[in-house]
Amino acid sequence: MFLAKVEGTVVATKKSPNLSGRKLLLLRPQLVDEKNPAKFRPGVNTIVAVDSVGCGEGEMVLFCQGSSSRLAPGLKEAPVDAVIIGIVDTVDVFGKQIFSAKSQ
Repeated sequence: MFLAKVEGTVVATKKSPNLSGRKLLLLRPQLVDEKNPAKFRPGVNTIVAVDSVGCGEGEMVLFCQGSSSRLAPGLKEAPVDAVIIGIVDTVDVFGKQIFSAKSQ
């Protein structure tokens, strides 16, 4: 599993029938900064992921990639490589809270 911020949406009017009715979101992975573990630093890449939990833009989410993505409910037959599986409430690193959804 990985952490990411939802940066936007992706609209595809023509897609695999197994993705019909699924919301696609653009994610930016969040990495704990090596120089300052009390902060995140954004990853350089973006990822398109299927939303399975009803999240929205600006939220911090948990996502998984690869074959485990298809283990999310209703995605067994879908051609997905990334799926959002949770909305993050807080993140603690070394006993210090570095993210809280309430303060966003």
